[in-house]
Amino acid sequence: MSTGLHQTDYVARLERARERLAEAERRIDAHGEDTVREAADAYRNAATLLERYVDRATGTGRENFKAYVELEGQFASLVEGLPEDLEHRSAFEDALEAIDKRRLSESDFERAEAALGPAAAFSELLEEREDAREALVDARKAATRRIREIDEEIGERERLCELGEADLEAPVERLREPVGSYNAAIREAFERYRHDATAREVFALCRRSRLYPFVPFERPPADLARYVAENPAGEYTIPQLLEYAGYSRSKLDHYVDDADELKRQVATQQTYLEGIDATPLTLSWPPESAGVLRRRVRELQPFVARVASEDAVALLREVRDRSYDGEYERLRTAAVALERLSDDERARLAGGEVEAELEALREERRQLRRALESDGANA
Repeated sequence: MSTGLHQTDYVARLERARERLAEAERRIDAHGEDTVREAADAYRNAATLLERYVDRATGTGRENFKAYVELEGQFASLVEGLPEDLEHRSAFEDALEAIDKRRLSESDFERAEAALGPAAAFSELLEEREDAREALVDARKAATRRIREIDEEIGERERLCELGEADLEAPVERLREPVGSYNAAIREAFERYRHDATAREVFALCRRSRLYPFVPFERPPADLARYVAENPAGEYTIPQLLEYAGYSRSKLDHYVDDADELKRQVATQQTYLEGIDATPLTLSWPPESAGVLRRRVRELQPFVARVASEDAVALLREVRDRSYDGEYERLRTAAVALERLSDDERARLAGGEVEAELEALREERRQLRRALESDGANA
């Protein structure tokens, strides 16, 4: 269950991020945006020079001296190019003085870096503002994600409340009995069909279902479909093909022209072949809404007529006819409630806990939306 703790955490995170960004902007504004940027750019250029030469310009060798001359020249040019009124310009002059000697050590570079400290603060100001902006973006995203989570949790509890209003004493057997009878009949009939029809016929049935969204047979793999359509082995039933795939090649030669081809095609698709059953032709329990059920029955009917007797078709029509009963939705809602509500959920509904959770979630969502709106973001 969600609590107000979530709302407090996310809202507080947004507030902290906004305050952090506002503080960074206030500190920059105190000096002026252009001033801070100019000094920060100069500092970064100076710091880059020091970092680039710290290893090359220290020591007594000829190459070290050459690197030192390069460093001093470039650093002096950098300082000379700075505006006279640049804030903390003296920090760069002090840094230049720290390296203005014929032989440099690492401690000289450390003194130069320390001298740049006042200018480094400007670079840190810009970095802090950028970090604050990213923190605010992250806080907004987190709050928005939480709102989506809350929407889902609210939806779940609203569905629980709807189920909690169901008449659990309703005679759901009026729906369960015809659905159960039809499912049992179609499973038995399809098992017979699978054992009697050729693999080619069964594959044709599966392929035909692609035009019917409510008849979700998995279509045969392309290579296997081609083999069954073009090879005489396609005249065998699926159980026969699965059995033959386990035969030795010498024994299988009595049944097919190319034993290796059958083994290659059938053995590699054994899982698919074994999985072809009546499931796509069965009806779910609890049943679907009346409109969906009628659409499903309409699409199932020609397939059922092809694999089963008229008795199974009649049972399917009986289920459809029940959907026109004025009591259908009441019975269906009761069936869903009985099937899906756990003992714990029923107890929470009876004790008013679900309603309380729902209100807490709605309040949390309101608080988060207000926090985002005040921040100029959209929930």
